[in-house]
Amino acid sequence: MPDEQMVNPGGQSPAAPVPPPPAARPLDTIDRAILRLLRTDGRASIRSVAEQVHVSRANAYARINRLLDDGVIRGFSALVDQERAGQGASAYITLKIVQNSWRTVRRQLTALPGAAHIALVSGDFDVLLLVHTKDNRELRELVLTRIQSIPEVLSTRTLLVFEETDLGLEGEG
Repeated sequence: MPDEQMVNPGGQSPAAPVPPPPAARPLDTIDRAILRLLRTDGRASIRSVAEQVHVSRANAYARINRLLDDGVIRGFSALVDQERAGQGASAYITLKIVQNSWRTVRRQLTALPGAAHIALVSGDFDVLLLVHTKDNRELRELVLTRIQSIPEVLSTRTLLVFEETDLGLEGEG
């Protein structure tokens, strides 16, 4: 669990702890249906969502706001076709890192161009990183020059992505 963050606005003394997020509430079948719809089309209107899950617009609106307030929905974004966006090479990169260096490594990986997803995992390696680059030359440069130069990175393994399907979207319906 991450350390408790401290807030110290304007250098005032002493920093107060940031309150923890609200406890997770169980989601019912309507909440799950709303999440499925919004994952498929984040631009769906309240009216459309309400009709598809068979609730009133006011109920759909209140539920979506609650899901946002509770942090269940963290935001809305566009699904990008990486190849059409000029990012023809994608890879998963596994990293072994120095013990207890996750926060430092995460901060550096987040700043990398093309970094799309970073996860601390268990198993034979410590970190799983998804990157998108223009081509294999740019991918090689990213791995050999940028990632392997991070002092806390002990080793890497690069797995090229030949084709991918987002099951969170196409598998639901």
